[in-house]
Parts: sequence; C-alpha cells; structure tokens
Amino acid sequence: MRCRSALIVALIGFSGLLMAAPVSVKDDLGNTVTLPAPASRIVTLSPSVVELTYAAGAGDKIVATVEYSDFPASALKIPRVGGHSKINLEAVVAAKPDLVIAWESGNSPTALEKLRQMGTPIFMSQPHKMTDIPGEIERIGVLTGTEAIAKKSAVDFRQRYQALASKYSKRSPVTVFYQVWQNPLITIGGQQIMSDAITLCRGENIFGALKPLAPRVSFEAVIAANPEAIVTSGMADQNPEMLDAWKKWPSLTATQRNNFFFVQSDLMNRSGPRILAGTKILCEALQTARDHRPKREAKP
Repeated sequence: MRCRSALIVALIGFSGLLMAAPVSVKDDLGNTVTLPAPASRIVTLSPSVVELTYAAGAGDKIVATVEYSDFPASALKIPRVGGHSKINLEAVVAAKPDLVIAWESGNSPTALEKLRQMGTPIFMSQPHKMTDIPGEIERIGVLTGTEAIAKKSAVDFRQRYQALASKYSKRSPVTVFYQVWQNPLITIGGQQIMSDAITLCRGENIFGALKPLAPRVSFEAVIAANPEAIVTSGMADQNPEMLDAWKKWPSLTATQRNNFFFVQSDLMNRSGPRILAGTKILCEALQTARDHRPKREAKP
C-alpha cells in the first residue's frame, strides 16, 4: 500500500514538472524567447497582437493591452496601458505579466528596453508577409500552452490564403497606389505586409521598391507612375475624401476609369488573421479595375 501511495505521489510530481516545463521559441526578430512555464499573464502592445493572441487560443490570458484593441468584442474589456506608441510602463509592471508581446515597428524602443532591464520576457511581433502570420500564431501558442488551438487557426489561415492565391495567381497585373494618408502623402513600401497582400491579388505596388514601411511620397511621383488603381483605407467604413482628391488629375488612368477603392483599415493595417478578409476585398477591387479596361486591352 505504501509503495502504491509513493508511486501516486511520484506521478503527481512528475505531472507537475511536465506542466511547468520551459517553453521556447524565436520571435520575428530572431530572438529566442524562453519562459519557465507557459505564460498565464500576457500584456499585448498592439491591436494586431491582440488578434494574433486570440487566434492562438490565449485571449483569456491577456491582462492588459493598448488603445484601439477592439477585436474580438471581448478585447474591449481588457484594461489599457496607454497607446502602442506611448506605453504606461507603470501600468504594464502593475499587470505582473510573465510575457509581453510587442510590435516591433510601432512600440517605443526605449519603453521596451526598460521592460527588458526589469527582466520581462518580450516576444517581438513584426510579420512582413502574410505567410508569416500562421507561424506566429503557432509560436504564440507554444508560449501560452495553447498549441492545439493555435495549430488549428494556423491551418485554417494557410488554407484560406492558398485559396486566394490560387484564384488570382494567373490574373493580369494591376499597378496600384496604396494611400495611407493624404497630408503628408504616405504610402507603403515593399516590406509592408499590405504590399504583400497587393502582390497576392496580382497587383504591383508602384512604390514597392522603397524600403521604409510607410514612406512619404509626392503627388508628382504618383502621377509619373500613373497607377491603374488607387486604394486607401481609414478608420471609418469608407473614406471618400482622400480618393476624391485624385479626381483633380484627369490624366491618371485610375481617374479615367474610376478605379478608386476603399478597404476598411482594421482589415488591412493589422497584421493578424483578419487581413485575409481585407485581402479578399482588395483582390475583388483589383478585378474590378481589370473589368474597367477598354476591350482592346482587357485581360482577365
């Protein structure tokens, strides 16, 4: 009887060790992130990171986040620690996180360095291509002990991505100007994930050769490139003001053919699972641009 009791105690102890086993992954910057056990208290420092964490099955582990983290609806109840570019470090520390998931191009490097100095583990998120997203979901799943859910989400993303890629891979290219802001005029460079979405739709980002993620450009440069389609996004459901400005340039092919398109900002600007929904809208818009071509040059 004593042997049996000792065996049960040993098995319980061994099970506890397994549950507390260290987990380790590499983040988007190539840094190794190691935790003594799966994270149970997470602070997320961008809305897209919130969506990735929910997709990984760990949304209920988020104890604090930043402004504009509004999807899914339950994210609205999470306490805030400032905005992505202005983080309240005291609030982050007070949340007692065992993992912070940060946004490399959006969070303050100074704030992140202070968190590192305090010994806070940080996973840096910065997917540049849509195909990076499912792997990131899986890695967050490893860090949070929700691998099964994360794996399912990643498989679903890959399948939907491949369906879009297969549908549009043989379509004729459409030159695209993607406008982020009007004054100053800001677009997206080739390393921006939205540029990758344009490519999937068989579009060609006219400023894809630029290295900055959000470069400033001139109206003259856009006119010289003469895009076939102009796409913008904004906080509201539609943003006609920025598109209407291009009607002053009747020589533009996009203006002549009324190829002005809007995609809701949250569906394109956030590098999370919903970017597939935004990309589907974008692909349909570029197909409309193809349909607007004169018959003599129309291609599928």
